[in-house]
Amino acid sequence: MCNTIKEKIQNGQKVTGIFIGIYSPAIVEMCGYAGFDFIVIDDEHGAFSYSELENMIRTAELVNLAPVVRVSYDDASIQKALDRGAVGIQVPMVSTKEEAIQVVNKAKFPPLGNRGVAYSHRAARYGKDTGQKFIEQSNDEVLVAVHVETREAVENFEEIMNVEGIDIAFLGTTDLSVNMGYPDGPQHQDVQEAIALVYEKARELEVPIGTVAGNESMARQAFESGSVYVVAVGTTMIANTFSTFIKSVDASKE
Repeated sequence: MCNTIKEKIQNGQKVTGIFIGIYSPAIVEMCGYAGFDFIVIDDEHGAFSYSELENMIRTAELVNLAPVVRVSYDDASIQKALDRGAVGIQVPMVSTKEEAIQVVNKAKFPPLGNRGVAYSHRAARYGKDTGQKFIEQSNDEVLVAVHVETREAVENFEEIMNVEGIDIAFLGTTDLSVNMGYPDGPQHQDVQEAIALVYEKARELEVPIGTVAGNESMARQAFESGSVYVVAVGTTMIANTFSTFIKSVDASKE
């Protein structure tokens, strides 16, 4: 296992990824050829069987994309993603220190956690990688990002990020705004103040921050604000491209 994005972040570099929530190895290939650093296969809001998840991960590797999975709420989701070969996980709705500890327990082998051990799966090259070397490498290489997307998570930010094994705080701005009572989006002043507070706390703790970006301008702004791990939304980008094309063509018909 070689986790290129974790290495880049540890070396002070910034990385750009893309959420994909539909099963399409072809889109994964396009993202790799376009030059993204990583893909986030969205098993929270997307629809994937475990076989499809594995094929998306396999395709990402073929085009030099680091495969990350945003896991579902199923208890086995972290285990399944990592056994399929994901080099990182994003875990939604982590609001307390206790929940962060549970994430690490599922993502890391003993002594750091309680991840179930097997060497027959794809991540261990079907038995080619075994024993202490595989366990230590997995514990070192797997990237663990927890979503900060509730008021409670903002309040507990320091405790969450001080849990050993958590690598990145990922700001889920849409969920945060809804959780705070503003369903129309994160533009409300209260939400913006909460976001700014998270960035301030992250700087104090020297914790890497990630977030989602709806377009190029938002991605640039996120990096300028201090994010090192910015993820675009693939389906939104595709839909917007289709809409822009049709508007342009329709205008030429007049």
